[in-house]
Amino acid sequence: MPVTAKTRLGWDDSSRIIVDLAESLQDCGIQALAIHGRTRAQMYTGEADWSLIGAVKRNARMRIPIIGNGDVTSPIICQQRFEETGVDAVMIGRGSIGRPWIFGEIRHFLDTGELVSSYTFDWMVDVLKQQVIDSVNRLDERRGILHIRRHLAATPVFKGIPNFRDTRIALLRAETVEDLFRIIDSINR
Repeated sequence: MPVTAKTRLGWDDSSRIIVDLAESLQDCGIQALAIHGRTRAQMYTGEADWSLIGAVKRNARMRIPIIGNGDVTSPIICQQRFEETGVDAVMIGRGSIGRPWIFGEIRHFLDTGELVSSYTFDWMVDVLKQQVIDSVNRLDERRGILHIRRHLAATPVFKGIPNFRDTRIALLRAETVEDLFRIIDSINR
């Protein structure tokens, strides 16, 4: 069974050991390595440093796929990371929170060189609703809704809607799928 690993650049700025660590992990037999471009001490502050991810990829000793991660929030940034580092793949995390369609946007851009012009409000709402359903089916209603709240809080779908504050609070307090969908369906754009 193939084993992969995901790690960071190092513990802190004084221990950015990823180039040596990547070699050691490969020597242990992992089949691919995902690298987040921050140290453990940084958590999610500052900008991801893709230069060291590129250094690992360019290391002549490395034979396994290298997957870059950190601050990939748009198709253009994704393409830049591929070009700058030569990584085999890009992993997207926080860039997809509230925007699950980012994966399709990136695939389209990498295939065609064109940005998706825009999605309709109704289409994005349908995607978010499906995400709620999937989350509830995977977990249960209570935990599924708790899990999806951060996506609803972060989504750009509802940004710019006048007087949305009370509706946003209601969205984040809803406890059933029925209540959540009733609130979503009441939103006038």
